[in-house]
Amino acid sequence: MAAVRSFSRLLSHRTLNRIITRGYADEMKFTFAAGNQIFYDGASIKQVDVPSFSGAFGILPKHVPTLAVLKPGVVTVFENDGSVKKVFVSSGTVTINEDSSVQIIAEEAATIDQLDLAAAREVLSKAQSELSSATTDQAKAEAAIAVEVGEALVKAAE
Repeated sequence: MAAVRSFSRLLSHRTLNRIITRGYADEMKFTFAAGNQIFYDGASIKQVDVPSFSGAFGILPKHVPTLAVLKPGVVTVFENDGSVKKVFVSSGTVTINEDSSVQIIAEEAATIDQLDLAAAREVLSKAQSELSSATTDQAKAEAAIAVEVGEALVKAAE
């Protein structure tokens, strides 16, 4: 029994040390890139909100380390000067590290002001047409993904 108590104290001490040495910060170092553009490269920011398949969530300094998959939608970045930047992403990953650094790697991304609502509606219409005419499981899955991206794109452009 004494060994169990000693182990639990050791575990608690190690856990506490891990939390203390995690290096919680009052700011986040933020990197955000896609195949076509680098939006942030190690910038210091206040907060970022991301669309995720496990539910949209906000990331602040001191966030628990996390790895998540981005779903189509808008990433909202709250910069230290109070400005807000919104970027549409088609998909990607977000990594939150123990040192409060955050990395977003998007498959494709564009700032909201670069989106054309008419073109987004055309993309959605074409994807819906492809979905209704798809005959194989693979074609149906690919078209369903395109519809999801198209819907998110239209919503972001409105």
